[in-house]
Amino acid sequence: MENENTKSEKFRDELATVTKEGKRIWIYPKKPKGRYYTARNIISVFLLGFLFLMPFIKVNGHPFMLFNILERKFILFSIPFGPHDFYLFVIAMIAVFVSIFLFTVVYGRLFCGWICPQTIFLEMVFRKIEYWIEGDFRQQIALNKAPWDGKKTFKKTAKHIIFFSISFLIANTFLAYIIGIDDLLKIITDPPLQHLGGLFAITIFSGIFYFIFSSFREQACTLVCPYGRLQGVMLDQDSIVIAYDHKRGEPRGKIKKDTEQNLGDCIDCHLCVDVCPTGIDIRNGTQLECVNCTACIDACDDVMDKVKRPRGLIRYASLNEIETKIRKIFTPRAVGYTTVLIILIAVFSILFANRTDFELTILRTPGLLYQEQADNKLSNLYDLKIINKTFNPMNAELKLNNINGDIKLIGTDLHVESQGVSEGKFLVTIDKDKITKLNTPLEILVTSEGKTIGIVKTSFLGKVERKDK
Repeated sequence: MENENTKSEKFRDELATVTKEGKRIWIYPKKPKGRYYTARNIISVFLLGFLFLMPFIKVNGHPFMLFNILERKFILFSIPFGPHDFYLFVIAMIAVFVSIFLFTVVYGRLFCGWICPQTIFLEMVFRKIEYWIEGDFRQQIALNKAPWDGKKTFKKTAKHIIFFSISFLIANTFLAYIIGIDDLLKIITDPPLQHLGGLFAITIFSGIFYFIFSSFREQACTLVCPYGRLQGVMLDQDSIVIAYDHKRGEPRGKIKKDTEQNLGDCIDCHLCVDVCPTGIDIRNGTQLECVNCTACIDACDDVMDKVKRPRGLIRYASLNEIETKIRKIFTPRAVGYTTVLIILIAVFSILFANRTDFELTILRTPGLLYQEQADNKLSNLYDLKIINKTFNPMNAELKLNNINGDIKLIGTDLHVESQGVSEGKFLVTIDKDKITKLNTPLEILVTSEGKTIGIVKTSFLGKVERKDK
């Protein structure tokens, strides 16, 4: 026999979207409305506008944002980054993950409900189209149960054509971030046989996005995304999540006129469940499937207004806040994550501020001593490496800065392509009478088109001549 405690915790052992037999339960969420939904609409419009317009924005002929993973070339806010900036990328990624941990510890899955592309596209784009074509949740249920007639065929066909068209647009947009808008336009406008690889990638990604948003939907959050499962180790009783105030709401029950009732504020209208895109009952507590979309808050606030009771029966709150009426944000864990995040941001900022457009390395070729040259001169052989982090190609020139002597390149000129690396060797020749010690400090000035790129300090290995008294 199941006792009451077992029944109340039973929801934790099963998914709201799967039957006991393992079959999918299709979710038909009621169309949400309210202040939070309006705020999410505004943020979504801004984020979607940013996503779709950014590939077209260029600065000095170069993309404002580019994530060319294949060639390891990145442009962030018109600043180019390459493999040589990997250390900055690592620190930035660590900072991003720490910030996610911090926000989860303090504010729960705020990212999932307000910023996550999966939530924005599903709830703010595809779901809206579904409401527009098929109606609210009851009309959708009725349509799916209805026999296939002309009306149903038209609606379903129109919906899925629009779904795939938007998926195709999303795939093209993501590809534009990878290869750039110019290369994408070539794939679109040139004959198909010239860009089979690009067309194949667009088709595959379009199919994936279409499958996710037309069929897989909330399963991406509950079955695939690991972030929801991280809640179990990251949330504590002071984390602010979307919570039901059981102190105020219980015992729940329907309102009966002219009857004295000893009930809480929850009238058990079930609307908080009807609007949930993952099909859970938030009154059971924090759950894996909850993406913090705030639909239940808006639905409950609307009901509270109608029954003339205070809003906030479902709200952003921590378990301790509901129990004690005291909100505590700066817990030891939150302070710890914040400290680590500040340190990472400080390190990144210092490294980024000291990042130069060119990286120069000049080392004396290992394993070689000085060489005797004609006209009473000595020479040293050096290895040179130049990394060009800018968009423009360059031709480097070398000369000695602190001592008279000659530099002779071995091989071709020092031409460095944009975001490229050039390596070479050169000889430094100095008169013997200028060598006063075994290691003579040497400064090599590197210039391009008359502009100084940098001054590299090294040493010249030479033989000191002894003079007889």
